[in-house]
Amino acid sequence: METIEWIIDEKAVGERLDTFLAERCDELTRSYIQKIILESGVTINGAAKLQKNYRLRLTDTLEITIPEPIELDVLPEDIPLEVVYEDGELLVVNKPQGMVVHPAPGNYTGTLVNALLYHIKDLSSINGVIRPGIVHRIDKDTSGLLMIAKTDLAHKALAADLKAHDIDRKYIALVHGLIKKDEGIIDHPIGRNVNNRLKMAVLNYGGRRAVTRFKVITRFEKSNYTLVELTLETGRTHQIRVHLAHLHHPVVGDTVYGKEKERIKHKGQLLHAAVLGFKHPATGELLRFEAELPLYFQQILEQLK
Repeated sequence: METIEWIIDEKAVGERLDTFLAERCDELTRSYIQKIILESGVTINGAAKLQKNYRLRLTDTLEITIPEPIELDVLPEDIPLEVVYEDGELLVVNKPQGMVVHPAPGNYTGTLVNALLYHIKDLSSINGVIRPGIVHRIDKDTSGLLMIAKTDLAHKALAADLKAHDIDRKYIALVHGLIKKDEGIIDHPIGRNVNNRLKMAVLNYGGRRAVTRFKVITRFEKSNYTLVELTLETGRTHQIRVHLAHLHHPVVGDTVYGKEKERIKHKGQLLHAAVLGFKHPATGELLRFEAELPLYFQQILEQLK
């Protein structure tokens, strides 16, 4: 089990207990958090709090104890799957926003893995029954390209290339504010937030090196937004979102690292994995794939223009 603690500050005063936890524990569903609350897994100032609608107070000490994941057989589900490329070793899929990549507490169904098990006959077994074939992941509310391994050999080769930073990954994001430089490098170490173990943060000490390159695509000066392309040189958890928030240009719609109030009314962050390039693990051929922005993303950009 893992226990995470927060001390409530002025920004969170008055928030519902379940809403506060759902926004900060982004891999847990709100219904699962409510279940943990009802099972005395959440305490306020040391006492179990069973009311999901409890309103947080200044200096409350809030703790949640998250149970260990349950190892179980993940069931195939007939969920639509956009396959961009497939051969005997691997496939590339375009994940929609809102889909969790693999099962986790509170998300044992409706994930990309459930869909893969229905549509794909063979997947690598390296990550076990919970994450078969999953070489890397993107957040639930990030859309775009993912590579999936069918064989263990392909999985090991792709994972090694990821570790060596030999895979080209480019993202498109709409961020708050006008980025002044046309392009640049964000080189700040990232580690666990000392106040919230489910969040990441830029750390002066103890973090792992994290490098993100950025290039401005469009500045929307009247509305104060920037469309930017981001290239990962490393692959830390929430790297792009943390780096952009650190520069005071958070991703629009990011409920964890972004602004509390959004003028753009869209549920989920406007971050898309647009380009994926890598060397084929069996043939050595260089493969490169692009996925256009989802329709809702395109429509928002049109409105800004």
